[in-house]
Amino acid sequence: MASSPAQASADSLRSHPAFVQFWFARICSGFGFQMLSVAVGWQIYAITGRALDLGLIGLVQFFPSVMLALPAGHVADQFERRRIVMLGQIVDMLAIAVLAAITLMRLTHETMILALVFVIGVAKAFEFPALQSMLPALVPSPILPRAMAASASAGQAAMILGPAVGGLLYVAGPGTVYSVCALLYLVAVVLMARLRYEQAQPRREPATLKTLFAGVHFIRHRPDVLGVISLDLFAVLLGGATALLPIFARDILHTGPWGLGLLRAAPAVGALLMSLWLARHSMERRVGPIMFASVAGFGVATLVFAVSKVLWLSLAALFALGALDMVSMVIRGALVQLDTPDDMRGRVSAVNAIFINTSNQLGEFESGLLAAWVGAVNATVIGGIGTLVVVGLWMAMFPTLRRRQSLRADVPQEPAGAEATL
Repeated sequence: MASSPAQASADSLRSHPAFVQFWFARICSGFGFQMLSVAVGWQIYAITGRALDLGLIGLVQFFPSVMLALPAGHVADQFERRRIVMLGQIVDMLAIAVLAAITLMRLTHETMILALVFVIGVAKAFEFPALQSMLPALVPSPILPRAMAASASAGQAAMILGPAVGGLLYVAGPGTVYSVCALLYLVAVVLMARLRYEQAQPRREPATLKTLFAGVHFIRHRPDVLGVISLDLFAVLLGGATALLPIFARDILHTGPWGLGLLRAAPAVGALLMSLWLARHSMERRVGPIMFASVAGFGVATLVFAVSKVLWLSLAALFALGALDMVSMVIRGALVQLDTPDDMRGRVSAVNAIFINTSNQLGEFESGLLAAWVGAVNATVIGGIGTLVVVGLWMAMFPTLRRRQSLRADVPQEPAGAEATL
């Protein structure tokens, strides 16, 4: 970790064994979770036949992710983050093992399944800020964006392939899927237990309202951090076209379930390919303009999807939407981590998690509500235009972010009054 910035820029992520272990652990837990999601949904619906219970699966995960975010961020800044992630994954593994056991013994009940999913949701709430805060300690800061892109590629690969693998294994029964998921989490736990990296000794502080809300206070007084986090909130809130894909597939593009599957996969494929590209190429200049341009492109892609009447153009728009979102996500994530001191990263990541979870859930609700009022096409057009309006407002409200040249705060930025060109 003592390499110079110039050396680090040319560094390969593979030359950092701790990050490689972290990446493989992320792959294993990501695949396990995506396979678990498929199996739980199928099993719950097979038992009850009620659509409401499918909604409850999301609710029992969303509730702890929001309610426990601030305490989880405080814990991530007080204790060794690797141990927090490892303990969370152990809880995940044990809960999934119990799911496998009760399924194989034919003792399943929807209440038991939802209770175990809730336990997993609690563990995930503590894992997320600790996991996010670990990355800056695994690689030198100049290649942190590449590391974040590589980490994101693991998540995107799991999102694309995990449900398909889980669906194939479900042919042998949900117990088989849960058993494989538990084994994947066991591998992730072993990799995390063997991971070695340098972390500053945490400064222990009692849990008070001041320490719990320290992340909120920090973000309020850092315009660039506030700008990127709030930009993500409102852009996702307004641009939630993916929630309406079933309507577009059936009523507008006149395709069947296979077409809907392609539409759902297109953003993830775009995001995966872009993350692989970003993992090999450093973004060292004009990061502010690039971020705003990518979010604006996200809005334009949403508009193209809204007005498209042919499947190939809709797929291309969703592919571009996913790729552009990945660019802005990597820049936003790296900027937040690099602008935040290590002893605050857990709490700031926790606040960011609240924004992410809220925008995703409320974005789907907003899209559905608006579509019920004005139709799916008009709702998506409004979302795309709203995203472009937000970009314009944020560029005016956060001028230092608009002029930001480097992800690292210690690098001289463009002086006030000068404008960066794309």
